[in-house]
Amino acid sequence: MSTNNDISIYWIRNDLRISDNLALLKSSEFNNVIPIFILDNVNSEENNLGGASRWWLHNSLKKLNSKFDNKISFYKGDPIQIFKDIEKKLELNAVFWNRSYEPWSIERDKKIKKYLTDKNIKVYSYNSSLLWEPTEILKSDKTPYKVFTPFYRKGCLVHSEPRLPRENANLNHLIKDENNIMTINSLGLLDKFNWYENFDNHWNVGEEGALEKLQIFLSDGLDGYKNGRNFPMKQNVSQLSPYLHFGEISPNKVWYESNKYKDIYSEKDVSHFQSELAWREFSYYLLFHFPHIINENLQSKFDNFEWDNNLQNLERWKKGETGYPIIDAGMRELWNTGYMHNRVRMIVGSFLVKNLLLHWKSGERWFWDCLVDADLASNTASWQWVAGTGADAAPYFRIFNPVTQGVKFDPQGEYIKKHVPELKDLDIKYLYSPWEASTQELEKANIFLGQNYPHPIIDLKDSRNKALENFSNL
Repeated sequence: MSTNNDISIYWIRNDLRISDNLALLKSSEFNNVIPIFILDNVNSEENNLGGASRWWLHNSLKKLNSKFDNKISFYKGDPIQIFKDIEKKLELNAVFWNRSYEPWSIERDKKIKKYLTDKNIKVYSYNSSLLWEPTEILKSDKTPYKVFTPFYRKGCLVHSEPRLPRENANLNHLIKDENNIMTINSLGLLDKFNWYENFDNHWNVGEEGALEKLQIFLSDGLDGYKNGRNFPMKQNVSQLSPYLHFGEISPNKVWYESNKYKDIYSEKDVSHFQSELAWREFSYYLLFHFPHIINENLQSKFDNFEWDNNLQNLERWKKGETGYPIIDAGMRELWNTGYMHNRVRMIVGSFLVKNLLLHWKSGERWFWDCLVDADLASNTASWQWVAGTGADAAPYFRIFNPVTQGVKFDPQGEYIKKHVPELKDLDIKYLYSPWEASTQELEKANIFLGQNYPHPIIDLKDSRNKALENFSNL
């Protein structure tokens, strides 16, 4: 316990909530704690926040600062230098933070911890964002898992139950640093080009929005989740990923709230949903133990794969102008909402890597900039999975056919018609492959290929054969 004159710091990172926030809760045992947020645009290097993430962070910080009675002090730059400056001005007693698991943040935090402890300032760090610590889940030979199922079933579930969520922190111990003059706007998070103008229609950013989204999912989406999650127009998706990434809700809260429904819905649905939370854990686990996967193939045999470099095809993929309706629907959903349904993410990813033969990194970078749930661990692991280059990956020869995938998972064409409205009057028979329709059928639907909807940019059969040929040459 501190004295009345001591000053401590709670360093806000991806933990933008009051409930089940270990660092904030532990800091409440001390008097006079200044909450600070630092926009680190130095150590993250090429992984500086993308545009959609900056929009989310800006709005989430506004909500949190309001809860904190506008007591958050904002900084921008290298946290190491910022802590040195703060330490010279204030008599610091302790610093609290919740751990981050990106490789660059781990290295940064080690340096900051050493600097502070050398100055006799106590440092308290906590795991408030993962169900299991990556260091604690290992095989019997003490090496890390590379396959999800044994990681989850033999590692995580055998190791321990996730910790129970903790109570809300009392904020009475927080004080404002009156010498800090920066504001949220000073961080410059919002792009001048307001491409994200529609995001407000789709998201309620912040802790209340997270709790609301969770309750809606548990009531309306968890029942039938295992099968329904594959259909983009069904309600069987939680859309909790951005809230989990920014720490507006803890995975522990989500885990135990979903547990309550095992006797109400099918246990298979609840267990499958919890296994999806574990896939998030697995992504962080891989990033922690194999940090090179950010830029390198986990399976090094793909280092010699013959990729294409057709930048025109990449641009048409980004804009949703490939001529394949399910692909274009997904890419336009991404641009307009900052989100894409998970099944569609797999389809558009497979198309980029295995039909257009473009390197997975070019897709990963576009998602990084456009997704509100852009997460270094999940984004990297998911792209390596769909490319066949990562751990426990889909085999390279598993190539999603965008026509049959559309037929199977958007059987009424609702998803395509919603996001590619120029096709809304086309007969369902041709909706997934407009180029197969006669001129009369197309004209009846007011579609003119090459004018108001593109011809396919690539032949599916030819591109598939080329991909398999390149794979066989490894």
